[in-house]
Amino acid sequence: MKRISARDLMRTTFKDKTLIVLTGPTAVGKTDLSVDIAHELNTEILSADARQFYRELKIGTAAPEDFHLQKIKHHFVGHLSIFDYYNVSLFEQQALKVLETVFQKTDYAVLTGGSGLYIDTLCHGIDQLPDAEPEVRQRIKQVHAKEGIDGLRQWIKKIDPAYYRQVDLANPNRIKRGIEVFLSTGTPFSELRKKQYKERPFQIKRVIINREREELFSRINRRVDLMVEQGLIEEAIGLFRYRHLNALNTVGYKELFSWISNCWYLKTALEKIKTNSRRYAKRQLTWFKRYEDARWFHPDDKKEIMDYIRKKP
Repeated sequence: MKRISARDLMRTTFKDKTLIVLTGPTAVGKTDLSVDIAHELNTEILSADARQFYRELKIGTAAPEDFHLQKIKHHFVGHLSIFDYYNVSLFEQQALKVLETVFQKTDYAVLTGGSGLYIDTLCHGIDQLPDAEPEVRQRIKQVHAKEGIDGLRQWIKKIDPAYYRQVDLANPNRIKRGIEVFLSTGTPFSELRKKQYKERPFQIKRVIINREREELFSRINRRVDLMVEQGLIEEAIGLFRYRHLNALNTVGYKELFSWISNCWYLKTALEKIKTNSRRYAKRQLTWFKRYEDARWFHPDDKKEIMDYIRKKP
C-alpha cells in the first residue's frame, strides 16, 4: 500500500476549501463587509492589516470594534504588543496553522486587510531570507536617524538599483530590509528574491473592493475626524515615548508625534494625516492592480460578491 505523506494528505483534505481574500484601500469598507461575508459563510476572519496586529494601536488603525469581534472570531487583531518582534515569515507560519484549524470546520475562511505583503505571503509564500545581526540593524538605524529616509533611498539605490525601482520609497522599513539583506549576504535583495510561488493546499479567490476616488477620499477624511472624536490625540500622547518603535512609524501617529514635538500645529498634523492616508490608499491600489486573478466590486455589491465567492471554478 502506497504511503501518503502528511503534505499530500493536507492537499487532499483541503483541495475543496477556499480562502477568500477581501482587500481594498484604507477606509473603503473592508471591516463591515468582511464580517457580513464571514457570517453568511459561517466562518472566521484572518486580518492582513499589519497595523491592527498591535493591541496598543486601536484607534489610529481603525481596528475592528468590539461588536465585530463578538459577531465573528478574528485572528491577528491585537495579538501583539508594540514591543514584540514580528515579521511576515512568522505571519505565514501562524496563519497557515489557523487556516488548517478553520478548514477542518468549514469550507471557507476570510482574509481581509490592506497590507499587500502579508496577503501575498499567505497566498504564495515568501522567500526565506536571513535576519540581520543587531550591529547591522544599528548601523542602518543610525543612518536613518542622521540622514532621514532620503539617506536610505540613496543607499539602496547604490547597492541594489533593481530593488530601488521596485520598493515603496515611502516605506523606510522596506528600504531597510533591502539594505539589511545586502549587508548580511553581500548579494542584492532583488537577486535573492526568487519569486517562486509556493503551492497552497486550498483554493484562493480574490475580491478587491473600491469606490470612486472622490467618495473614497471623502471617507478617509471623515474617518480621521471620527478617530479624533474617539480619542486618537490622547492615544498618540500616551504612546509618544515609544515613538522610536517600528510599530509606531505609521500614518496617524507619526504626524501627531510631530505636533507633540512642537514641529507642527495640531491643525497641520491632522491635515497631514488625511493627506498621507490618501497617498497610502493610492499606493495600495497600485499594489492590488497586480492581482490578475482578482475581481473588483463596489462594497455595496454584496450579492454579486457572494455569487462570485460561491461560484465553482
